[in-house]
Amino acid sequence: SYSIGLVFGNQLRSAGLEQTLAPDAVMRGLKEGLAGRALSAEDKEHALQLVRSGRDAIATRNRAAARDYLAKNASSPGVTTTASGLQYQVIEPGEAKRASPAPTDRVTVHYRGRLLDGTEFDNSDSHGQAAAFSVNSVIKGWREALLLMKPGAKWRLFVPPELGYDLNSPPNIPPASLLIFDLELAKVESASVLSGPALKGQKDAKPPAARAPAKPAAGQ
Repeated sequence: SYSIGLVFGNQLRSAGLEQTLAPDAVMRGLKEGLAGRALSAEDKEHALQLVRSGRDAIATRNRAAARDYLAKNASSPGVTTTASGLQYQVIEPGEAKRASPAPTDRVTVHYRGRLLDGTEFDNSDSHGQAAAFSVNSVIKGWREALLLMKPGAKWRLFVPPELGYDLNSPPNIPPASLLIFDLELAKVESASVLSGPALKGQKDAKPPAARAPAKPAAGQ
């Protein structure tokens, strides 16, 4: 029983509600819920407001942390900042004579995604295969970078919240988080080549934006 309460408490804290909720009231609600009391429309609306308030508080903190980090990181050796605010560092330039992907091209990538505190939230290796997808189907920060990268390139991306998931993040990514990706462009396949019968029956190995519950950038 204690463990369930501990899990519940940590979930509320992760939602940014630790300063908003009164523990005694939470315990009373928990007891009444276990006793079978149904939620009223007013109860549901109040709970939604609390969740939104907690999410917005976390997002405000994360946006500020992202701004501070990016401002300092902009002067780091080898870091380029684009007009959109995306920052990248070229680890390996790739094949200079080959063309960068077009928005409708299919690419295959290896990647590792981390939060500002170093927490890893996704890694293509953990899925047992590289991710394959259309360039225009992923978060804005990835799309911008991929259109600049050459086949074989390895970049480190520093993705501001507005170019990542922003408030539509999956459960393992706090809202409005800055995202740091190590991204390798392993393969590019032209959309014109893929438009024929050979493409039928192929399945995408989903990239982060498609694996997560959040909508891909192209649909936002």
